[in-house]
Amino acid sequence: MLEDRVLFIDAEAIVIDKPAGLPVDPPRDSTRSLVDMMDELTFGFQRLPTAVHRLDRDTSGCLLLSRNPKAQKRFHAAFEAGQVSKRYLAILDGVPEGESGEIDLPLKKVSSAASGWRMRGDPTGKPARTRWRLLAARDGRALVAFHPETGRTHQLRVHAAEGLGIPITGDPIYGRAEAAVMLHAAAITVPRPGKPDISAEAPWPERFSDLGFSHG
Repeated sequence: MLEDRVLFIDAEAIVIDKPAGLPVDPPRDSTRSLVDMMDELTFGFQRLPTAVHRLDRDTSGCLLLSRNPKAQKRFHAAFEAGQVSKRYLAILDGVPEGESGEIDLPLKKVSSAASGWRMRGDPTGKPARTRWRLLAARDGRALVAFHPETGRTHQLRVHAAEGLGIPITGDPIYGRAEAAVMLHAAAITVPRPGKPDISAEAPWPERFSDLGFSHG
């Protein structure tokens, strides 16, 4: 039940802990998406909430929804202006060099009939920047915190695979699809002039614990 996954709610916004495996928009395979379940999140409002941004199907964690068009417009503007703070957690198929850093790698969409579309690092692509910090290492894998400063499609997945040279564990496109994708939107903060910030933190994902990484 999505109502049990609400992390923040007021008259303008809802933040849910989106489960891994649930697409935000209706996918081509016609499986159920978050859009099909918005009626579970009205909480007395007649208007259905609307997703402000997107998380990949296999990414879990904090997803912001707006409850009216005016709020949707303001939240979009905050994202476009780079005012929204997001923190992701990822398990990588290796341990990066150093303790922290910034990845500045523009991204461009490429496609082919054989393999479909994907993103890749390209100097002619759109600017993309991510700060990262090593949190823990275990059994040849690393737990890393990512703080994206831009919001490009597949940004963290490509920045891990190409920027750090180590893909996210379970990534079927940029790594090896041997497990669930280990990427989790752990926290989000959205400033609102004249009102308290929207702030939420998602629970620690069980699939991270299954690989031996614990919270804190």
